[in-house]
Amino acid sequence: MRLKLAFLLILLLSSPAFAQPIESFDAFIGHFERQALAAGVTEQTYDAAMLGLTADPKTPALVSGQPEFTTPMWDYIDGRVTAGRISRGKAAIGRSQALFAAAGQAYGVDPYILGAIWGMETDYGAVLDNPALIRPIVRSLATLVHERRSRLKEDEIDLIAALLLVQRGPLDAQHLVGSWAGAIGHLQVNPSNVIAHGTDGDGDGVIDLHHSLPDALATSARFLLALGYQPGLDWGFEVALPSGFDYLLADREQLKPISFFSDRGVTRVKGRAFADGSVPVFLYLPAGKDGPKFLMTKNYLVLKGYNFSDSYAMSVAHMADRLKGGGDFVTDWPRATKFPNLAQRKAIQQALITLGLYQGVVDGRIGPVSQQAYAKFQASRGEVADGFINRAAYEELSAATQ
Repeated sequence: MRLKLAFLLILLLSSPAFAQPIESFDAFIGHFERQALAAGVTEQTYDAAMLGLTADPKTPALVSGQPEFTTPMWDYIDGRVTAGRISRGKAAIGRSQALFAAAGQAYGVDPYILGAIWGMETDYGAVLDNPALIRPIVRSLATLVHERRSRLKEDEIDLIAALLLVQRGPLDAQHLVGSWAGAIGHLQVNPSNVIAHGTDGDGDGVIDLHHSLPDALATSARFLLALGYQPGLDWGFEVALPSGFDYLLADREQLKPISFFSDRGVTRVKGRAFADGSVPVFLYLPAGKDGPKFLMTKNYLVLKGYNFSDSYAMSVAHMADRLKGGGDFVTDWPRATKFPNLAQRKAIQQALITLGLYQGVVDGRIGPVSQQAYAKFQASRGEVADGFINRAAYEELSAATQ
């Protein structure tokens, strides 16, 4: 069993961040045309936008280095919810107060959530003219599709959507710009969602998320609503847990009313009261028993729909509170924690599979499914089942599967 496990880990650790391209970039451009035309892209649009493109050599490194998945949550938040960004955000929102108020009234989305996304994505529009960060997205998306990363189908959909945006105009393929992953405008919306939710917020007859903040705010508000955003509902609450609390109740798959948790001794920090005990929530422990703890509403999961990373969603939620004048989290983060490296994270997932606790993929991305599996392992050993995976978890699971 140890030999088989070692061989499997060698294969997994030697796998590239991308699946390998199956043809040259020029051949891909030729072959993808049929798929694009079937989706409504005209031959004229395709030829003008795609013929003569070269792959962007910087893209693979940008994918493998995404900080949302490689940085401890507190470091990610510290690097983004900074005093400078909070100050700039208050000033930027203040300059457009009527615009944000109108967007909030029209769509029911908290204007400060929109402001927080704006700050997180483009530093309130400051990076939109930076060619090192903002580039023609048809080339970026074509590179991603050719390289065949793990979300190939989504990249194909976005490349076709980008071509349809070029076809619709007014921007051609050189002027339709965004991030290396294809996201467009002040609040960085991917092309397929621009097609689905793009809104002319300033009434000029054109949807341009790059040059028009009203268009960008309206589009992102509609996108959030489509993801299930509930107007008037907070994203969540920092809480304290009583001694002896059952940490296995931290399960985002089955939301329970706040009263379920308050009946078990869960309280809001700073002596605050819950306004409505019937609101469905789940308990979230991003840093285990020693870090901040939260009861999260469905609106937190909506933020994850905007960007799947918990670090990103927490940063947006916290930034929104700070823009409103709120303070930092009450409980400190366990900043001295030592984390497993990529090889060790994959070994942790494989060990959990061996123990019959995990049925997910072995990719080294430690998320809720891996954490719940580890929590079950902790509970089986009489430990606090907080599911927090650190270096000690790797050592413990390694010993248990030898």
